[in-house]
Amino acid sequence: MEARGDLIAVSTTRHTIWIDATPALVYAALLDPELIARWRVPDGMRSEVHEFEPRVGGRFRVSLTYDAPDAVGKSSTHSDTYSGHFEELLQGHRIIECLEFETDDPRMQGGEGTGTRLTAVHENLPAGIAPADNEAGWHDSLTKLATLLTPASRR
Repeated sequence: MEARGDLIAVSTTRHTIWIDATPALVYAALLDPELIARWRVPDGMRSEVHEFEPRVGGRFRVSLTYDAPDAVGKSSTHSDTYSGHFEELLQGHRIIECLEFETDDPRMQGGEGTGTRLTAVHENLPAGIAPADNEAGWHDSLTKLATLLTPASRR
């Protein structure tokens, strides 16, 4: 991971699927630990839910174990274990989880340590301001803020 004063590139993946079920049913399935163990596991693996508290701030911990004896896990010889918490639960509409793998491999670790992720959103730009110029200005300003607030700069 880059030094804390650098802006960190974050990868995002999105997948959308149509499910022939009501939003209430889908929402309930996303928060049911017995169902989590059945659907939130890739083919070729089995799942164990160790902890699951479906409430804002509630913790969860899940292990996915490879069926193939030669498969290498992120957390142990044959398993990928992840843990995290529920950041937001909006009944029937949205679930936001923060999670990361339990691993010593820095390439597989998530989060940003003890720092703070700041996202600046500038909506409804005036017609006279080019979006690219606005983006460049925000990038420069936020880089200066990150540098200003690094531990070395505060001494």
